[in-house]
Order: sequence, then structure tokens, then C-alpha cells
Amino acid sequence: MKDRFTPDFMFGHYWEVTPSFLAEQGIRALLIDIDNTLAPYEMPDPDDRIRAWFRELDAHGVKTAFVSNNHPPRVERFNETIGIPAYPDSGKPNRKALLLAMERLGASRDETAVLGDQLLTDAFAGKRLGLRAIIVPPIKDKTNAFFRFKRFLERKYIRRYAKRHGREEWMSFWKI
Repeated sequence: MKDRFTPDFMFGHYWEVTPSFLAEQGIRALLIDIDNTLAPYEMPDPDDRIRAWFRELDAHGVKTAFVSNNHPPRVERFNETIGIPAYPDSGKPNRKALLLAMERLGASRDETAVLGDQLLTDAFAGKRLGLRAIIVPPIKDKTNAFFRFKRFLERKYIRRYAKRHGREEWMSFWKI
């Protein structure tokens, strides 16, 4: 079960997931979470940096889709200027929306990765399908008891990844 929660890759920010990194890994499709991965919850529209990152991915042939647990109004508004396939209310770690996104993108499991900020939703959903999980620290985490508990559960998997890859400094992103 541990391999379903330990990410395959961790980065400090979404923009560090470059087309060249994806190409080196054989990843040509990226299923992306929005909230706390690309933008904080209260940021309704993508900023210039986010739009430029999507243009760069597209220019290098990386297919993308949003797979979000947030509701349609949030996801649709965020996606207005980006215009990629989007799957709101995905119910991650449920796999259904990931499968629909992969089918629409024409991507196989071995060439697809999930990018998100949560191990218990984003990473777990992808790993259950055999996809690679790329995790970034949350931009601005919720502080309610439920989220604090989820982040507490994630800590040992973050530590495992950081130690395995000699990146102990990344534990500070998760306040470990």
C-alpha cells in the first residue's frame, strides 16, 4: 500500500515540471489538479505564469487536462483562458475522471502522469491506475481539522520520498 501514496516525483512548484523533464520520463499527458497545485482557492483565474506554462507544455506536445475535486463553476472559470479538457467534481481518489481524461487525450497509462498537491487524492488516484504521481507542496493550505489530519497522514510518505532521493530540504515545504 505504501507505493500508492509515495510520489514518484516531487517539485517545489508546478512550473518546475518542464516539458524536458516530462520528455525524459516518457510522459506525454499530464492530468492536473488546480487548487493549491496551480493556484490558491481564492484565485479565480490563472495568472500569466500559469498560462505561459500551459503554452510551453502545448508547444512541446504535452497533452493536458484538469482533473479537479472542485465544482464546475470554479473549474470552468479557471479553464476559460486555457481551454483544455476539464473534469470537475472528479471525486479523487476515484479513478473514473482520470480514465475519461486519458481517453479524451488519447494517452496510455505508461505515458501519463498526475500533478497535484495531495497524496491521499491526487497521488493515490493516479497510482491506483499505474500512473506516475508528481507532487508539489500546497500553495496555501486549508487549516481546518480535516485538512490538518490529511497532511499529518501524508508526512511519512513525504519523508520517505525526500530521504530516498536525498532531498531532505523539501520536507520544510510540508513543515515536517
